[in-house]
Amino acid sequence: MEYAGMEVEEQAHPNPNSSKRFGLKNSIQTNFGDDYVFQIVPKDDWTTMAVSLSTNAVKLYSPVAGQYYGECKGHSATINQILFSGSSNPHVLSSCSTDGTIRAWDTRTFQQVSCVSAGSSQEVFSFSFGGSTNNLLAAGCKSQVHFVPEHQGKLVSASVDGLICTFDTNGDINDDDNLESVINVGTSIAKVGFFGETYQKLWCLTHIETLGVWDWKDARNEANFADARSLASDSWNLDCVDYFVDCHYSGETEKLWVIGGTNAGVIGYFPVNYKGMATIGSPEAILEGGHTSVVRSVLPMSTMHGGPAQGQGIFGWTGSEDGRLCCWLSDDSPQINQSWISSTLILRPEKTRKKKRHHPY
Repeated sequence: MEYAGMEVEEQAHPNPNSSKRFGLKNSIQTNFGDDYVFQIVPKDDWTTMAVSLSTNAVKLYSPVAGQYYGECKGHSATINQILFSGSSNPHVLSSCSTDGTIRAWDTRTFQQVSCVSAGSSQEVFSFSFGGSTNNLLAAGCKSQVHFVPEHQGKLVSASVDGLICTFDTNGDINDDDNLESVINVGTSIAKVGFFGETYQKLWCLTHIETLGVWDWKDARNEANFADARSLASDSWNLDCVDYFVDCHYSGETEKLWVIGGTNAGVIGYFPVNYKGMATIGSPEAILEGGHTSVVRSVLPMSTMHGGPAQGQGIFGWTGSEDGRLCCWLSDDSPQINQSWISSTLILRPEKTRKKKRHHPY
């Protein structure tokens, strides 16, 4: 396997010779079929990561060693979201599916422990646990739903209708009395997330690859990047950015990045300035050489301060439509020159793949 690198460009000193390097430690082929990696999520203590696949199964691995633990199987259609429970139920993983169910799994035995059905004619695209007393489960059958961190009584929903709605879930819940605000994005919404010191900010990615930043409390737009993909594409010398994967926020540095990728599997971290003049800057990190197709999920492990991955120099994991999980090492890792593929895994022959992204709703 050839060495693959991740370059971190120094914004104040754009000399490419001073770029920080990241190495590809491990590339795991998750299956031998024509499968995709949809999502990667960590357990609270970062001892396990769960990976949802287009085979309607969830596989579990060690985020430090890449060791395979087992899989949870039971869904009969596409898995749209997975999420570990909090510290009160640390071994429980939940998942929702187009089969109309939300299932809970014990990750020690890989067995299903509960199942909630939304009805045979419903497809569950997202779910969220919350409420002022943490006693509610919200399911999005035609939308994505999120209880707001540190504002657990507030529920936000977003959909292909272009609307982001905020509800107060205290007391009896109904649309008329509990709807607090509506944000009209104007186009189909792909993904939203919260950031800021008190999570009062909301970022929104759309299916036409635009980006917006809002204050969800008063429904105020703070930045709108209608040409986000063009701005990102113009800021590096690689192929055009074909899509956005996600946004990531660092509370320590108070920085927001939008993660863009190419159909060939290269991704970049593009800094977003949403204060004053709205700009998308040159990528501060480029991950290249690990994937051969669209990247679906990025799990950064740099937030594991003092955790086991910090000592291993692990930057994070990525998952793609090529069926691979890639682990990236920082340049100060003692394993930087030991890039490897597990000897127990055999890469399947490359096939002609349709460059078609999956949209859950």
